[in-house]
Amino acid sequence: MADKTEEPDAAQPDSSDPEAADDEATVERKEVEAQPKSATVEPAAVDRNGAEDASSVEAQQTATKASVRRVSVSVRALLAALVIAAVLASVGILTWLYVDAKAKLDEQSRQAANNSHAEQIALDYAVGAAKINAQDLEPWKKNLVKGTTPELKEKLSSASTSMEQILVPLQWNSTATPLVAKVRSNANGIYIVDTFVGVETKTTQAPDGLQSTATYSITIDSNHDWQISDVGGIGSVVGRK
Repeated sequence: MADKTEEPDAAQPDSSDPEAADDEATVERKEVEAQPKSATVEPAAVDRNGAEDASSVEAQQTATKASVRRVSVSVRALLAALVIAAVLASVGILTWLYVDAKAKLDEQSRQAANNSHAEQIALDYAVGAAKINAQDLEPWKKNLVKGTTPELKEKLSSASTSMEQILVPLQWNSTATPLVAKVRSNANGIYIVDTFVGVETKTTQAPDGLQSTATYSITIDSNHDWQISDVGGIGSVVGRK
């Protein structure tokens, strides 16, 4: 019985065959290449991601700092606006107080000047009305109606005629010295002034002279050129006979 010769296994290449070895290496390389690549992060990719992350963080920090600066500027601007508003309000209040105080002072000064003017008018009139010389009554009659309203002038002219009947027989002679005048009231420009005049009177009954004080209540209308609209107390001048 003849011996069977074993054929080489086709699945296992002969290691002694160089070409077969090359083919086997080629097959292994193809298998390796065919396998999926592992998810290995390349260093360059890591560097890029790190740089991007750092850039993002830096951008966020810059934005935060800018926001903080904006908030800081806004707060400072608000505080400055509040300070300016407070200063303007204070200036406005002080200006209003100054104007108000000045207006009051001006009004007080004007009123004082008007009072003084009314008192001087009243005092001058009282002195003229108290000076009487029975030998020449014309100056006295003129003084009696000087600066009066037309209505009062008519009344005083009539009164002087009646008083003349007393003054002449008594040989009345009186001199007057101004004492004081004081505004009693002022309503709507109408001044009532109490006026006092020192009078020395000589008559046939009192040749040595008598000292007295004549009192007048004089009403002055500043709305009509400071004319005297009423006089009370003229009778006191000839009250003693």
